[in-house]
Amino acid sequence: MTSTQTRTWFITGASTGFGRLLAEELLKTGNKVVATARKIEQIADLEAQYPETAKALVLDVTNAAQVTSTVAAAIAHFGHIDVLVNNAGYGITGAVEEVTREEYEPVFETNLFGLTQVTQAVLPHLRERKSGHILNLSSIGGLVGLPGWGFYNATKFAVEGLSEALAVEMAPLGIHVTIVEPGPFRTDFLGRSGVVAKQRISDYDVTAGKTRDYRDENTGKQAGDPLRAVHAMMQVVDSPNPPVHLVLGAVALKRFRAKLEAFQAEMSAWESVTLGADFPEGE
Repeated sequence: MTSTQTRTWFITGASTGFGRLLAEELLKTGNKVVATARKIEQIADLEAQYPETAKALVLDVTNAAQVTSTVAAAIAHFGHIDVLVNNAGYGITGAVEEVTREEYEPVFETNLFGLTQVTQAVLPHLRERKSGHILNLSSIGGLVGLPGWGFYNATKFAVEGLSEALAVEMAPLGIHVTIVEPGPFRTDFLGRSGVVAKQRISDYDVTAGKTRDYRDENTGKQAGDPLRAVHAMMQVVDSPNPPVHLVLGAVALKRFRAKLEAFQAEMSAWESVTLGADFPEGE
């Protein structure tokens, strides 16, 4: 995989998964990378291997002051940021009734509010330069709600809405926004990175319970190739006409198409009720 031009990338959550692999592939192709993570020791080797083009910085995306200082440090080091990759995030498994507030609030803080803080910190810089690209890592879980993923779905559905609005706001300024929506890939999402609700209610065994079982049984067996996924992200940034939505993997595509078909059928079945909610024409 080669890039048509070199850029400076700012990546959150670069210690593992897509973030780590993307950083490695970019550095191999001569791009500059600001790799961030909560624990500097997990990304320090990138800077050691690529001292001229990699910068490792500590960043907890839920820490607003740290977000501001880290973005400033990145710009001071390389002079500018071309691409922001909001990758930091994790999942939580459990039925809506099973997950406690103490369990779901941190997921929102990272997946949604952390992403928002980092984006707002970088936007003034991109606006000043009138160029750039933002990749927001969502999920097929941001397009299709599934049992056992309700709170994760909620964070990613929110990222979808925020990103779609942001894409329209940025377009006149020459800045692209792409929402990346992977299906199941062989990262550590189902393993170390995820959280499972402590409470388990037997009434949900046939719905959310099956999701818990899937999570336990499918780590390392997912169909998606993470390397091909990060190459797709690089390809999108190279494109002169990048998509707002980038669905990745056959599983994700099948699930989203099934939702669209069901949505269309439901709207058609209830169209008279939908249209009947307006005032009669002329009133």
